[in-house]
Amino acid sequence: MTSRKGRSRRNSDCTAGGLRPALRAPHRSRRHEGAEQAFVIGVLTSAADFARARAWGVSDAPDHERYLAETAELLADALERFETVRARMFHPRDFEEFCVLHGLDPAEPAARDRYLVNPPLQTQLLVYQGEELAGDFVPRLVRARENGLTLRHADLLLDGALLGSAGPAEADEEHACWVRAAHQRGSEVFRRMLVGAGAGVYELRLRVDAPGGRLTAAARVLQWEDGVVRINDEELELVCAVLCAGLALELPAVAVLHGSQGSAASCGEYLPAAWAWSSGGPDWAPAARPVRLDGVAAQPGYSLGTVC
Repeated sequence: MTSRKGRSRRNSDCTAGGLRPALRAPHRSRRHEGAEQAFVIGVLTSAADFARARAWGVSDAPDHERYLAETAELLADALERFETVRARMFHPRDFEEFCVLHGLDPAEPAARDRYLVNPPLQTQLLVYQGEELAGDFVPRLVRARENGLTLRHADLLLDGALLGSAGPAEADEEHACWVRAAHQRGSEVFRRMLVGAGAGVYELRLRVDAPGGRLTAAARVLQWEDGVVRINDEELELVCAVLCAGLALELPAVAVLHGSQGSAASCGEYLPAAWAWSSGGPDWAPAARPVRLDGVAAQPGYSLGTVC
């Protein structure tokens, strides 16, 4: 398991507003110069968002279905021409607020480009690798926006040390080390939860009662018999960040890991499982009593201290 704590995200070298699925200007790769070229696109993920954004002249498509088809063609072309292709949800309300804050005209393509590469929003970017756009990738973009907002909240609670967003004048090495140590503890807590669960298909749900509102995270996990884990990078990053904030600030928290325990190697026998843990300080322990989190009922989990 890996995490990307404290790693600031790089801005793109090239951007495209992404809402009008056509390359209006030639974007040439400079691979021979050794410089990574990145293509960034914003995607309207619902018919309602598409209808709301049409007033800004962002697409000539007749409807959202055709818009997604044309955007998929644009992404396929970008994969052939750029080192890296990234996408994020284009949220009309977020965009309007961004334009008001910076005094921009939302109908101008330059405003959309600035919105897409705005540094505080870089946590919402996903790398696109050819997935079916209207299938799993669009829901991932929606979750990435929600996850990004939670990451920003956690980062603010930790004075910018989580995402490396603190300014030079605010940088404090001792504080940064404290946050890194909490992140490592959080990553280890998650690892022990999974190791103790064994092979299976699970979902982790996590809630931390934090100042300014609850921090929540969810991650879907597939764990094989040999311990190999499949999990989306952005969900892993969010879980570890929320665990980090809770442990660093010693906030009340609860976690539930539930799903089907077992594997094909055990003759395809799968057993329902649901475990719960809680924390109110620097450590996590089995919940003192049965827990219901987001509609999922779970019994007190196993001791994480006994898991290697």
